[in-house]
Amino acid sequence: MKLFKTVMAGIFALAFSASVHAAGHSKDIVDTAVDAGSFETLVAAVTAADLVDTLKSEGPFTVFAPTDEAFAALPAGTVEDLLKPENKDKLIAVLTYHVLPGKVMAADIAGKEMMAATVQGSEIDVNAMDGVMINDATVVTADIEASNGVIHVIDKVLLPTM
Repeated sequence: MKLFKTVMAGIFALAFSASVHAAGHSKDIVDTAVDAGSFETLVAAVTAADLVDTLKSEGPFTVFAPTDEAFAALPAGTVEDLLKPENKDKLIAVLTYHVLPGKVMAADIAGKEMMAATVQGSEIDVNAMDGVMINDATVVTADIEASNGVIHVIDKVLLPTM
């Protein structure tokens, strides 16, 4: 009987662990982005801007995450320029323009158009009438849940007016 209880406890723990990992809730936004493997530039920028601890905090946050390809599509030298220590404030502004306070899932905005205030302070245009557009970027993958929010993958880097 003791062996049966031990085996059943092990099966339950394994099933619970698998369900947490499958739902994407066991890792925070930063670790989820790192594990995805397609956000190396974004993770490097977040690190250079000293925003890792913020995006690992409780949140919740909604992050519109540009892929490495989105960063590569910027004019030559843009990323390198933003990563210079003297441009840290500009980098922080660009990165926080990709973040909303709170957790906004695709179903929350489906069929709506609105302006949304970013952590940076400016607003972004959200159009979820046919797919989802954030300014002129398309959400290519929505609702990647993390323990402290959600990531929506976008195909362009959002640049605030400065």
